[in-house]
Amino acid sequence: MENVLLAFGLTLMAGLATGIGSVVAFFASTTNTRFLSVALGFSAGVMIYVSMVEIFFKAQESLVSALGEGLGNWINVASFFGGMLVIALIDKAIPQQGNPHEPKKVEEMSKPASEVKDKQLLKMGTFTALAIAIHNFPEGIATFTSALQDPSLGIAIAVAIAIHNIPEGIAVSVPIYFATGDKKKAFNLSFLSGLSEPVGAVVAYLILMPFLNDVMFGVLFAGVAGIMVFISLDELLPASRKYGEAHLSIYGVVAGMAVMAISLLLFI
Repeated sequence: MENVLLAFGLTLMAGLATGIGSVVAFFASTTNTRFLSVALGFSAGVMIYVSMVEIFFKAQESLVSALGEGLGNWINVASFFGGMLVIALIDKAIPQQGNPHEPKKVEEMSKPASEVKDKQLLKMGTFTALAIAIHNFPEGIATFTSALQDPSLGIAIAVAIAIHNIPEGIAVSVPIYFATGDKKKAFNLSFLSGLSEPVGAVVAYLILMPFLNDVMFGVLFAGVAGIMVFISLDELLPASRKYGEAHLSIYGVVAGMAVMAISLLLFI
C-alpha cells in the first residue's frame, strides 16, 4: 500500500507540473530558452536511457520467465513497438491546431491584443489542453506502473515527465490568456490538462492491477518503454532544439543519461 500511495503521489506531481508552466507564463518576463533547451534534453536523456537499459530488460526478464525464451522475447519486442504505435496513433488523432509539440514563449504574453489577429485562439488553446490531457494519460500509466515496480525508478521518470510538462503548461496558457484576458481561466485549463496523468494512474490501479501477473507486467512495462522513447524522440528532442542551441539539447541528453546511469548503479 505504501508503494501504491507513493506511485499515485509521483504521478500527481508529474501531471500538475503543467500548472508550473502556466505560472511561468504569467510571471516571467522572458523565456530562459537555454535552460529549457538543456532541461528538455535532460528529460529525454533520462527517459531514453531508463527505457532502453532498465525497463525494456525488466519486461524481457518477466516475459521470458513466464513464456520461455523464444515467445517471451518476441512478445517483449512486440509490446515495445506496440507502445510506440499507441502513442503515435494518439498523436495522429489530435487536430494539428491543438497539437502541443510547437513550443511557446512567455514573451508572447506581452504582445498587445491588437497584434493578435488569430480569432481562433480560444479554440486552439482548448484543443491544446485536450491534446495534452490525452498525451498525459498513458504517461500517467507509465509513471504509476514504474513507481509501483521500483520506487527509485518511478521518481526518476516522474521528474523527467514533470520537466517536459512545464512547456506544455505554457502552450495552453498563452493562447487562452490572449483569447479571454483571464489568467485564472488560462491557469485552470492548464492545471486540469495535467490531471489526466493521475487519472491514468487510477485506471492502471483499478483495471490493470487485478490482472497483474508476469505476462501482464512484462507487456505493460515494455509498452511503457516504447511510449517514453517515442515521446522523447517526437516531442522532447525537437522542442529542446527549437528552444535553444542544438548543442545544448545534446548536452542535456547526455547529462540526463549519465545521471540516470549513476542513479541505477547506486541502487543496485
